Amino acid sequence: MKKLLVVLGCGLILLGLGYSQRATIAERLLAAALPNQMSTNQLEVLQDGLHVALCGAGGPMPSPRASGPCVVVVAGDQLFLVDAGANGPRNFARLGFPLGGIDAVFLTHFHSDHIDGLGELATLRWATGDDLTPLTVYGPEGVEGVIAGFNAAYTADFGYRHDHHGDLVAPLSAAGLSAVPFASPPDGELATIFSEGGLTVEALRVDHAPVSPAVGYRFTYGERTLLISGDTAQSDNIRRFAEGIDLLVHEALSPEIIGMMEDTAKSLGNEIMAKVMFDVPDYHASPREAAETARDAGVGHLLYYHVVPPIIVPGQEALWLNGAGEIFPDYTVGYDGVSFSLPANSSEIIQTRKGM
Repeated sequence: MKKLLVVLGCGLILLGLGYSQRATIAERLLAAALPNQMSTNQLEVLQDGLHVALCGAGGPMPSPRASGPCVVVVAGDQLFLVDAGANGPRNFARLGFPLGGIDAVFLTHFHSDHIDGLGELATLRWATGDDLTPLTVYGPEGVEGVIAGFNAAYTADFGYRHDHHGDLVAPLSAAGLSAVPFASPPDGELATIFSEGGLTVEALRVDHAPVSPAVGYRFTYGERTLLISGDTAQSDNIRRFAEGIDLLVHEALSPEIIGMMEDTAKSLGNEIMAKVMFDVPDYHASPREAAETARDAGVGHLLYYHVVPPIIVPGQEALWLNGAGEIFPDYTVGYDGVSFSLPANSSEIIQTRKGM
């Protein structure tokens, strides 16, 4: 008994000492961790090929594991984003990608949840990289107005940061965003909007009416292909241009769960939310419909993103899928941080991260 008391007493003393020295301990741990943390560059460890990571797997509804829509695409040594939803830029950095190394952003359409991270993204890229020109943003017709609006909103911030940090950190020539518009192709056609370093990026029209223009993007590099749908109802155009590709990154919304939310809103007397829940299913694909597209196109793997509503409680993923896995079994439900690699000149489809 005395030995036990002695051991307990020593333990309490050590705990007390540790608590009293917690700042010193934290300082030493931080000093040891910072060099590795501040020098991490995911691009340096990726093999040649196409790589995809979800910096935002969700839609406009708040979720702890699914930020606003944002997809990282790496092709060789080139780094891109498709859309820039809220919290996407911060997740991008958490995944180890250099904010200063972004070559361009491709916008699928101009719904707020797909663009509301653009200002933060441009600022972080500007203040952490060595670029001398603004961040390039490709988008369908109308993108010029969107980008002009962001640049106008951040004009004062450009001045503040340049006055504080000078040209080394914040050269005014690199502040903000630069729009590169293109004409949305008609159904049945692709429009090549980028071709460099062995990578080809093509735009295709999708069905998100009444939202127009709305496009998806097909990336081809090293004999590997992926298609990112953007927001869309089930689309023959996507099936056509996803034929035989390696990875289909497709949005999906559960009409069953959204219907439950509509009924709940009605029961609470919330007419506005009930109307929103009634409206949204008609311009999104269901998980089953996305699975049908993947099956009919013969894709290698289906990655769900823009997951609506958020998957939060245990068992909800199965409810959200509603049997989609029986239609197309080679699928992954996306959460922030999920990533895949498609090594060049191979047929491998490798999931490299299951989340953050």
